[in-house]
Amino acid sequence: MTAQVLATSAGVLAVLMVTVWLVSLRLRNASIVDIVWGSTFVLVAWTALLLGDGTDSRRVLLTVLTTVWGLRLSIYLAWRNGIRHEDFRYAAMRRRDPEGFPRRSLVTVFLLQGLLAWIVSLPIQLAASGDDPDRLGVLAVAGIVVWIIGFAFESIGDLQLARFKADPANAGKVMDRGLWRYTRHPNYFGDFCVWWGIFLVAAEIPLARVGIVGPIVMSVLLTRVSGKPLLEKSLMKRREGYAEYVARTSGFFPRPPKR
Repeated sequence: MTAQVLATSAGVLAVLMVTVWLVSLRLRNASIVDIVWGSTFVLVAWTALLLGDGTDSRRVLLTVLTTVWGLRLSIYLAWRNGIRHEDFRYAAMRRRDPEGFPRRSLVTVFLLQGLLAWIVSLPIQLAASGDDPDRLGVLAVAGIVVWIIGFAFESIGDLQLARFKADPANAGKVMDRGLWRYTRHPNYFGDFCVWWGIFLVAAEIPLARVGIVGPIVMSVLLTRVSGKPLLEKSLMKRREGYAEYVARTSGFFPRPPKR
């Protein structure tokens, strides 16, 4: 059953990403992959729920946690980004190789993100067919608490940033209020907690502990690859005072700012 869940999830993600890629060609905007990112995990969670034969309460809990997080993220990014302007990362790729961009974006953007989603969601998939234990325990409760902390940081941080940007008086200024006073990336820290929380819920199933590779990959993406480093490199160039903000504010884990 575990093999069936893993294989079906991979197939569902492949179909989704190819479909979104075809839409992106029509729109000439690869940025829609970012909007779909959260929903990929929702599809995997529901696939695991429907195909798995493990403890119902755990499968339902993992599906609810993933669905709430994934849909919020997709809806927020659709509202924030829309589909009118292509993200600078994809626009730069398109300029470098206009003719080869469609084929290259399929592999290095869409299918790659599908693969990453499959890996990150391994705890959900592996826990779907576990038979032991048959009830939620202390580890699952701890996971729920960590997930709530992460979801709160991500949601509140996004809301605070949206309100800050909506005020014309803040144009060009650095957001250093609310949660952003304690960490430069409350949304990324929130993602980090969400996926470690999901792992803890799943980890009561022995087989699902192998899925620790999932939150590890997500943590590396957020702190070392496409999250924090890429965003800060851009902000350093276009936000006056950002260097001072970096000097006094934690880069990831929340803490009081330095004086």
